Amino acid sequence: MEDLIRDWGYLILFLYSFGGGFVALVAAGVLSFSGELNIYVTIAVAAVANFIGDQFLFYMARTNKHFAKDIMQKYGRKVAYTHLLMRKYGYIAIFIQKYLYGVKTLVPLAIGLTKYSQARFAFYNIFASILWAVVIGSISYMLGEIVLTYAEEYKYYGVAVILGIILFVSYLYRKI
Repeated sequence: MEDLIRDWGYLILFLYSFGGGFVALVAAGVLSFSGELNIYVTIAVAAVANFIGDQFLFYMARTNKHFAKDIMQKYGRKVAYTHLLMRKYGYIAIFIQKYLYGVKTLVPLAIGLTKYSQARFAFYNIFASILWAVVIGSISYMLGEIVLTYAEEYKYYGVAVILGIILFVSYLYRKI
């Protein structure tokens, strides 16, 4: 398992952070505490992936407005919230959105649909991505000992929960 984490951990972190998720960054921070990964590389990979992912969403919305509008139409209330964030906080919304579940992907799309400068978005986004990776990575690294202690203490409960879910799903599958 350790070899698997060392070989594929950074790639998994990159792909997950590209999509804006931070669960992989938290896991990588904890694994960095345990010595499986390097915290500096973890933070760098997450920041770069998050920056590229947001730039991709911005560019996609800028060049393919119909597709972006179709995606955003499904999330009416969240899109309205995104616009409120942008009006109220301006470029600070680029920093805020990194920590808000549910609007992380909508802010770059919404900004891409406006006449906001691509260079200005990239400028703020690089700093927001670095700050996001440093904050989440550092906190998860510092709490690594606590997380690993509880993981070790409750690992058998996790196995029991997974087995219970499998049994429940298989029972439901037979009923159908």
